[in-house]
Amino acid sequence: MRAKKVLLLVAALNLAPMAAPAQIQTLDTTGGARAGEERPDGSEHTDASAPPAPCGTAEITIAEMGWPSAAILANIHATLLRAEYQCAVRLVPGEPEAMLSSMATTQQPAVAPELWVSRQAEVWNGAMQARSARAAAPAFSGGPLEAWFVPSYVIENNRGLDGASDILDHWQVFVPAGESRAKLHSCPAEWACAIINRNMAAGLGLDERFDIVEPLDRFAMDGALTDAVSQRRPVLTYYWQPNALIDRLDLVPLDMGGFDAGNAQCMAIRDCVPFGGSGFAPDTVVIAVAEWVFSDTPDIADYLARASMPLDEMNRLLAWQAENEASPEAVAQHFLITGQDIWQGWVGNGADTVPAGEDETQ
Repeated sequence: MRAKKVLLLVAALNLAPMAAPAQIQTLDTTGGARAGEERPDGSEHTDASAPPAPCGTAEITIAEMGWPSAAILANIHATLLRAEYQCAVRLVPGEPEAMLSSMATTQQPAVAPELWVSRQAEVWNGAMQARSARAAAPAFSGGPLEAWFVPSYVIENNRGLDGASDILDHWQVFVPAGESRAKLHSCPAEWACAIINRNMAAGLGLDERFDIVEPLDRFAMDGALTDAVSQRRPVLTYYWQPNALIDRLDLVPLDMGGFDAGNAQCMAIRDCVPFGGSGFAPDTVVIAVAEWVFSDTPDIADYLARASMPLDEMNRLLAWQAENEASPEAVAQHFLITGQDIWQGWVGNGADTVPAGEDETQ
């Protein structure tokens, strides 16, 4: 029988937001009184060797913003900081611009786990220049945020189709039965990505072989894609992540090639045909952290610097949330049980850690 270390991470989800840090008691092996107890001579014993808690007395406020992935990340980090670092943590609701303005002026909230700073560039740059906030790490890792995707079975059946530059060599794969031209499924016409996708296709020379399909709305876009995959039809589509549909339909992003600023600028302008291809303009999505966290709680800053969430994992969590109609707190609990190989690297735990509720002996 081999004992395993059991961390009560799942139980930590039920703590009140303002709960005090957990107190850990240990046996006194010195023969004297425990810390906080009175010695026989009437003096109080203190444990001078005990290291201070990583958060000290500071409360860590975490922005829980309104979209699913941001709310999930906020709950994951809140739970891990309480359980692993004995921090007092409070989730605060907000929207990006107001939250970032508050962080820039008051350094609160302390953490925004998913901040798309390229969409709030002016406020973010001001916060950086004022040394009020900075990025601890990218919010996500392991893939592009925007790309053209194909189902995994298309990759398996068409060796050599790895990137956008390979599409012309495989264009016939995407020709529907009974038709002569291939199809690229784009986004609704009023979205900015519709212009970009048309010009990107032209820059790659696809306009001679492909028709661009622009759905009426997001519902129609997802429905057409789901229908095609359910029938295992080859389909080439624009999409973005993190997103539940990427996991549910097992979609694989194509390599869109390097980013060319000139071509990308042209792609964003209607009727401008670029001279060549370019990947999508990169979005900068970071774990934004108030400056005092780096100076006052360096262990927490180090944790956040390791805490980039793999996109594949977030796609999986979003799909699980949709299938189970789960709250962000429930998704966080699910991740703590099923994603140990990820979060253990964030906190530095060994492989002997198992979540609460599992058998701790073998």
